[in-house]
Amino acid sequence: MDMNEALATRRAALRERAFEIFQAGVAAADPEAAVARALEARPWSGKVLIAVGKAAPAMARAALERVGPVEAALVVTNPENATEIAGAEVIVAAHPVPDAGGLKAGRRVLELLENLGSGEDVLALISGGGSALLPAPVEGVSLEDKASVNALLLGSGADIHQMNEVRQQLSLLKGGGFLRAAGPGRVRALVLSDVLGDDLSTIASGLTAGPIGTRESAADLCQELGIWEQLPDSVKAHLSNPDQEDASLPECENEIIGSNAVSLAAMAEAAGVEAEEVALEGNVKDAAEVIVKAGYNADTLLYGGETTVRLCDAPGLGGRNQQLALTIAGLADWPAPWVFLSGGTDGRDGPTDAAGGLVDDTSATRLKEAGIDLHEHLARNDAYTALKAVGDLLMTGGTGTNVADLQVMLREKSPAEPET
Repeated sequence: MDMNEALATRRAALRERAFEIFQAGVAAADPEAAVARALEARPWSGKVLIAVGKAAPAMARAALERVGPVEAALVVTNPENATEIAGAEVIVAAHPVPDAGGLKAGRRVLELLENLGSGEDVLALISGGGSALLPAPVEGVSLEDKASVNALLLGSGADIHQMNEVRQQLSLLKGGGFLRAAGPGRVRALVLSDVLGDDLSTIASGLTAGPIGTRESAADLCQELGIWEQLPDSVKAHLSNPDQEDASLPECENEIIGSNAVSLAAMAEAAGVEAEEVALEGNVKDAAEVIVKAGYNADTLLYGGETTVRLCDAPGLGGRNQQLALTIAGLADWPAPWVFLSGGTDGRDGPTDAAGGLVDDTSATRLKEAGIDLHEHLARNDAYTALKAVGDLLMTGGTGTNVADLQVMLREKSPAEPET
């Protein structure tokens, strides 16, 4: 075996290892196991079960196996994770931009909650993606208006906290609206967190928690993000009116049963390094620079979090993980063979069939040889096309869970480097 073949073999081993470490993080977010643990520790019996999010089918399946028949069980999820579940009604809705399926789901949830009597129990199983999957627009705002707002927020560079601050004010269910609708009923929520810090008001836009802000603060935020003038008139009118609702909410038993931090710890164990929670947030380019700088002093880097991308006027196809991987491919010049993986734990990155990207120290060269301008594709937010052309997309299919994104960097030490 010559030197080039030996390098290729070692690089392939690094790529496989990075994928194994990522998969360990995804496995740690197994929603069925998390729900089973929670209900075995403290059983539940009640009238209604409502599961919402990308992990909703798995969570509902685990719960129904342990609580037995209920009067009504509703599961709302995205097409990639949809499946029939015995004893439950399943509604498929779009993500990340709401559709008619989501509108139907929102109405059905409100119907079930508003029929609860005093002291009757509902079990809410909540996971990431619930914001888009359950639109339930306020009076005067149409589904098309909400979809337009969602698309504007996605392209503005807003982080998940900012997006949900706005979306809560346009929904009958978000920002605690779920609890208001349940009225005299008692709500227990098992939550699979897809946000850093596990802020209940941010996960799925805070269905069972208080709102992040007010209509006024949401309007101010839209001004800051530069999207106010593009908002539908109905949305601007609603956000410009003072809040009318009583800010108090019925009590709810919220329990976080899985999170990005848990998955990051599992990746550390799989990688054989000391667990360290390192959050990756903010603009993709800034995040990439942080990673590249850290990579000169480490042969293993693990991150969890959720970056943001501000879309250009005529964006191509991609997602934040693909954009980050392609950015690293163009920036990193670490010594010796290296690989970098960035993927969504739900198996889907943006409006694509890829979970993210898996690049290495040859990616930039291979792109150039294929006649692809890496920097042009980054500028057009067209990372998917570039990565697909050289076989560097991360493809996992729907995973049935969602705890935000995970990143893995591995590299060999060059002979001149000291042991750390």
